[in-house]
Amino acid sequence: MRVGEHIGLSHRGRRRRHNEDAYVVQPPLFAVADGMGGAKAGEVASALAADAVQESGNDGESGEARVAALIEEANRRVFRRASEDREASGMGTTMTVALVEAGEVAIGHVGDSRAYLIRDGRLEQLTDDHSLVAELVRSGKLTPEEAETHPQRSVITRALGTEADVDVDTFYRAINKVRASL
Repeated sequence: MRVGEHIGLSHRGRRRRHNEDAYVVQPPLFAVADGMGGAKAGEVASALAADAVQESGNDGESGEARVAALIEEANRRVFRRASEDREASGMGTTMTVALVEAGEVAIGHVGDSRAYLIRDGRLEQLTDDHSLVAELVRSGKLTPEEAETHPQRSVITRALGTEADVDVDTFYRAINKVRASL
């Protein structure tokens, strides 16, 4: 499948002094990583994760298995660096990877970097955030409106680099004649 429009763009946001985002735009492979802003070396973690995705060749896997393997490799690299480098101890990053092939997109996801589907002028969030407030909303303990201003809305519950192994959410989605956005 030919991937039409694509672009890579990032902004540091309103609260950070520097940008901790890294991304990959290598059709049919796309990824975004966002370093954990409250931890040390978030920009290092996101760069390591993005590099792992860019450098990992296609080992014969495709679809969900491939995006999971890419994220797991990224986790190994970030965790190793955090374990070996005192200045990077505790660093981590979120990551979402999309692999577009044969009219479908395989998505792998850890953290709160989101994948969206844009169709007919509507935006649909495809991934579920791995965050404290998202879990509270899903369990019915917070409303979506309360979550928007909750003091712990930036606390993530799953990230790359914080543990030796990471649980990756994966799924396939048909995208014929659809634009997807990370």
